Order: sequence, then structure tokens, then C-alpha cells
Amino acid sequence: MLKLDVIYEDNHLLVVNKPAGIATQGAEAHQSSLLTLAKQYIKQKYRKPGKVYLGTVSRLDAAVSGVVVFARTSKAAARLSEQFREQTVKKLYWAVVSGNPAESDTCVDWLAKDEPRQRMRVVEPGTAGAQLARLTYRRLRRLAAGWLLEITLESGRKHQIRVQLAGRRLPVVGDRKYGSGETFSQGIALHARMLQLVHPTRDEAMIWKAEPPAAWSALGLKP
Repeated sequence: MLKLDVIYEDNHLLVVNKPAGIATQGAEAHQSSLLTLAKQYIKQKYRKPGKVYLGTVSRLDAAVSGVVVFARTSKAAARLSEQFREQTVKKLYWAVVSGNPAESDTCVDWLAKDEPRQRMRVVEPGTAGAQLARLTYRRLRRLAAGWLLEITLESGRKHQIRVQLAGRRLPVVGDRKYGSGETFSQGIALHARMLQLVHPTRDEAMIWKAEPPAAWSALGLKP
């Protein structure tokens, strides 16, 4: 069984470093999800009888690694979800991309679902069902596999980083769905590096960082 990489825990929160290749929740019946693994961890560690409550307040695509937060109480879940809705949570990602990114840039697009292809696409403003997506990035350094970018996500749309960068000819390495011609052994080269929010029961800013998977060394990012 996959071992849970716990970054932080208390009576209200469980924060983990999600590996690539596993769904945050809602996996197929024969597959584990990060949520089921986290519940098993809590049940075994604290010897809890019956069902374990964990609220999923942040999610990552199955192919993406990095910081994920679970709430251990419904009260914490409600308060954290409100922070995400109000976009007061700070989220930083690392991505290794092909192409030639600017030193820094702000990307603003309207995104809509492309249901037949099970992906998102950039559309014209005013398109039915479209949502505004905004992020900024800056180059960190050149790696063997491409450029390492640090991305600040200002909205939380499905596949947002992947589709917005691909639309600028900067596909994430390994992301075949959005135009990458490169292969990567573990999901795609996108990692939720840092998450900052206010603790749900005390007025304290919490900051968590997650190290990229060991497989990133093959991209040229050394520990």
C-alpha cells in the first residue's frame, strides 16, 4: 500500500504531499484515492472505530503532485471551503515546460469544458459556461528538460495551469492531453509547491511546502 506523506496534522487538519498518478478522490472501485488512503491513515493511527470523516477542501488532478489539504471536522471543512471560494488562499505551483517562456507573465483567459474530449479549452469571452481564469508565472531556471516556472494561481479552474500554458506554446512536460511531445515517468511535470491559508479554528496563517517527487531529478531538478 502507498505510504501517506504527511506534511502537517492536528485535530482539525491533515495536509499531505500527494504523489502523481493517484486521484484526490472519486477513484474507480478497484483503485485507491488519496482520500481513502488518508482515511485509512487516520483510522489506524488513532484507532478510530466506524467511519472516519475527512473533508476534501483542495484537489489536484491525478497526474499532478503536491500539497493537498483535508479537513478533519465539518466545521473546519466549511471554514476552509469559504477561503477557497473567496480566493484568499495563496497557491504556488512549479511546472517544467517546453517552449520559450517570458521572464514573467500574467495569463488571463476564459475557459470552458470540452466534454467530448474530456478537457478544457480557451474560448471567447461570453461563451456559454465559460469561466475567467487568471495566473501569473515567473521563470526560475533552465533545466535539462525545459524551463522551471513558479506559478501563482489566482483562480481555481479545472486543468487551468495546463490549458493556459499550452495555449501559449508552453506545454507542461509529459502532458500529452495538452500538447506535450515529451514523456515523463510520473504523471506530468506539475507540482503544487506551496499552500497558504488561515487555520480554521485560530487566527493564524499556515504555510505548507511540498518537495517535488524524486522523479523530477530526471528533468534536471536536483534535491
